[in-house]
Amino acid sequence: MATTRLSRRKFIGAASVGAMAIACDGRTGMSANITKNAGKPAILGGSPVRTKAFPRWPIWDRGAEAHVLSILRSGNWFRGRGDTVTQFEKAYAKLLGAKRALCTVNGTNSLLTAMHVLDIGVGDEVIVSPYTFIATYNVVLTSCALPVFADTDPETFQINPDKIEERITERTRAIMPVHILGLPANMDRIMAIAKKHNLVVIEDACQAWLAEWRGKKVGTIGNLGCFSFQNSKHLPAGEGGAVVGNDEELMDRAMSFHNCGRPYGSVKATSSYPILGTNRRMTEYQAAILLSQIKRLESDTKRRGENAQYLTSRIKDIPGIAVHKLYDGVTRCAYHLYPFRIIKEAFGGLSRDRFLKALRAEGIPCSPGYGPQYKDGLIEVALTSKNFTRSFPAKRLKQYRKELHYPDNDKLCKEAVWLSQTLLLGTKKDTDDIANAIIKIHENRDKLV
Repeated sequence: MATTRLSRRKFIGAASVGAMAIACDGRTGMSANITKNAGKPAILGGSPVRTKAFPRWPIWDRGAEAHVLSILRSGNWFRGRGDTVTQFEKAYAKLLGAKRALCTVNGTNSLLTAMHVLDIGVGDEVIVSPYTFIATYNVVLTSCALPVFADTDPETFQINPDKIEERITERTRAIMPVHILGLPANMDRIMAIAKKHNLVVIEDACQAWLAEWRGKKVGTIGNLGCFSFQNSKHLPAGEGGAVVGNDEELMDRAMSFHNCGRPYGSVKATSSYPILGTNRRMTEYQAAILLSQIKRLESDTKRRGENAQYLTSRIKDIPGIAVHKLYDGVTRCAYHLYPFRIIKEAFGGLSRDRFLKALRAEGIPCSPGYGPQYKDGLIEVALTSKNFTRSFPAKRLKQYRKELHYPDNDKLCKEAVWLSQTLLLGTKKDTDDIANAIIKIHENRDKLV
């Protein structure tokens, strides 16, 4: 029976309530520092490694209730009648080392805002990663542009910079790297390619708060960076997002655009609404929640990083477990999710789906992660729409369909295993439970095939 594929958000929700890398290199044993875990697998009737729930998410700070209630009671819920959104924007920009931050209603709309102010739209092409949440290329499609995928590097889970230039055409306007799972993409290579071909860069950092590339926060390296504050995120407000940048004029345009086109800064008042705009404003009480949550972001990020490194040390030498690799320029990961791969042939023939079931039975929530979404039919719906048939030559759309083949991403989608960020918010003992469950499954792999 095939494993049911969970969405990222449903998986994180399930995990929150408790419901660096090498592949096999021919070794027959494991490193001596790996504790053996004799015992029957729970999926076969044995006792699970863990019965205790992992930390819940999100975590509410009762000390923030007075601020939220004061806003609710005041009736000043709209940012035009309060200053809480502005306070959070300043705090978040300072935290990231960016000149400006602009709050939006969600991460998807932060990406749409960045696309608009960088003048990316009808007939344009944007290089994106195929291994990402659907919003990344939904924003390209809804802007009537083509999301042109560059294949994934399965070892890093990131867009493969070696595959980008072959996808550039005369219509290409931008590269949208995704720091997926909170692991930074190779920004040195991406920025160099963008400069060479005169392209703009929008960083999708919606899962990567405080992650760093060479000591600089991701989201502040490209022309604009985008973040999400959705309920599962490390900085949550139920929904919410932000655009960050260092170009004052661009950020003025973003501010004006998200506020119905009203004048702001360098966007002068030729009328009440001098530019095309929309309403993507964050509410005051969302910002109050974020001001509370931001207080824990640094300590939580540190704990996730420490537990992730420890988990890697415990499982990296298990034959058939390929933990994620990091690029040399990565100086910090956010670990929205902790990823590794199951190499079936090196894991005694145990399939990824069977591994997932066995790991869940041991009390460790886990997920197979993203599938090859470009095969789900969404792309074809867009390509056959009136907007796309009017905006792109039939010859280009025909060629685009032929390009929807990404063998490395397909491979990753068949091998990936995700552990939610909440699993990394516990103690070292909690992390040992994860490692011990994986080791137990490996020891019993012949019984599980």
